Amino acid sequence: MANLEPLILGRVVGDVIDHFIPSVRMCVTYNNKRVYNGCELLPSSVTFKPRVQVLDGDLKSFFTLVMTDPDVPGPSDRYLKEHLQWIVTDIPGTTDATFGIHRFAFILFKQIRRGSVVAPGNRDRFCTKLFAEQNQLGLPVAVVYFNCQRETAARSRSVR
Repeated sequence: MANLEPLILGRVVGDVIDHFIPSVRMCVTYNNKRVYNGCELLPSSVTFKPRVQVLDGDLKSFFTLVMTDPDVPGPSDRYLKEHLQWIVTDIPGTTDATFGIHRFAFILFKQIRRGSVVAPGNRDRFCTKLFAEQNQLGLPVAVVYFNCQRETAARSRSVR
């Protein structure tokens, strides 16, 4: 399974989630470019929804996918903590969810059963750990994160 070292060095483990042992694989891609822990993506390359594949699941399992930005409003002043970017629940275990520097984390949890997750009331000041606790999701089963920083107009045109 995945190496946790980049998640620890990037402070995703600690700031967003507690230490966990990956038990399924998750593949996140933007425009056919795979997201690896700690890679840097430009805002212009993440404007469309990503493709997220849950691997190693089974037909009896359902998952919740949370995408959060733990660096709001900025990495040097994170007083708003996390901002929930995206949440998808009831993902079957053998399918995909085609959907300054900030870290963006995709956190996958295994649900107890289908329909068991209650959507949060607010996206600002979101807390992944508390959300998981309130919905009895336990520890994550997979996590991927990337860094994204503001780009100049010249830089965004040259990358496309």
